[in-house]
Amino acid sequence: MTFEQMGGAALMALFLADIFLTVLYARAGTGLLAPHWNRCVWLMVSGVAKMAGRYRSAVLSFAGPLIVIALIAFWALGLTLAAAFIVRPELGTTIRPSSGETPTDLVTALLVAGNSLSIVGGGDYAPHSSGTRLLFLINSFIGASVLSLVLSYLVQVYSALHERNALALTIDLMTGETGDAAKMLTRLSQGGDFSDATSTLDNLVRPLAMIKEAHHFYPLLFYFRFNDPRYAVTRFVFILLDLATLIETGLDPKRHRAFVCSSPVDALHRCAALLLETLDQHLAAENRATAVTETRPYEERYETAAATLRAAGIEPLLNHRSYADRRGEWQPSLARVGQALGYTVEESDCRQRVARTTTQRRATRHIV
Repeated sequence: MTFEQMGGAALMALFLADIFLTVLYARAGTGLLAPHWNRCVWLMVSGVAKMAGRYRSAVLSFAGPLIVIALIAFWALGLTLAAAFIVRPELGTTIRPSSGETPTDLVTALLVAGNSLSIVGGGDYAPHSSGTRLLFLINSFIGASVLSLVLSYLVQVYSALHERNALALTIDLMTGETGDAAKMLTRLSQGGDFSDATSTLDNLVRPLAMIKEAHHFYPLLFYFRFNDPRYAVTRFVFILLDLATLIETGLDPKRHRAFVCSSPVDALHRCAALLLETLDQHLAAENRATAVTETRPYEERYETAAATLRAAGIEPLLNHRSYADRRGEWQPSLARVGQALGYTVEESDCRQRVARTTTQRRATRHIV
């Protein structure tokens, strides 16, 4: 075996290990090459999106499908190149065409390697020794196996994406399509009675847990986003975390103890926090310095939510500071993930847009 063939075998092993860790081992961050490749493609699409102006969100919506195509092409090219390095020294000796001379250049080696990896097969070049026949057999097995694994992987990714969108839409509808956790809380109650709210939230725990694990199993989901902000993963995570924070700090623990201390509320809070942690850990590492230290806007946000609760007949506690402290625990992570995915603050927090509009109106009145 020549040095070139040993290099090709090492490269083949590297790409097969990357496919194994990405597709079969299925844990976020365990791939050798795929996570870095996906991130590079995302950064390139993000760079184009920045120049697209008002079409920025539309451009970013193509990132997920483009990353899928780029990843398949990356693996196919890597395996073909590795096989070509193994095949090239054998051209003209143990690997020959049916007639004529045998070119020994890299392009010919790539053609022969691609044919040997393809499940279709074909081509004029054939092995003429036991070793090269075995090589062609192994290559065909690798090609067929990788193709079936990748296709199965993509089916799982798009199935998980469908479930994530369904969950995001469900949560948005539960807020009355406002994206406001306080509005969702009022809709869970019946004039201040939360007796049926526990079972309603319990129905959200399982699909949320499945989405959390889907992001852990299939990191490609990180890069799928849509023009409609209601499908933004940061938005429905924000709604659920804000809802749990409002329940813990805004409702009277004596009057609503059965609801505030219920297992579904705690499970929903923890599961949403774990999903955010997964996204933050594997997607927003370079934005780790992003932090939010000013708590006054959170206190103002709590007052707005409290007004919504009062209008629905629910008397909230005066826990502005407690709400601000609890929100300060998860808001920085949410801001980092939103920035990494290219979401604006308003796309994640609809009340931020409302608050900003109100502030601008007040400033305009003051000037007038």
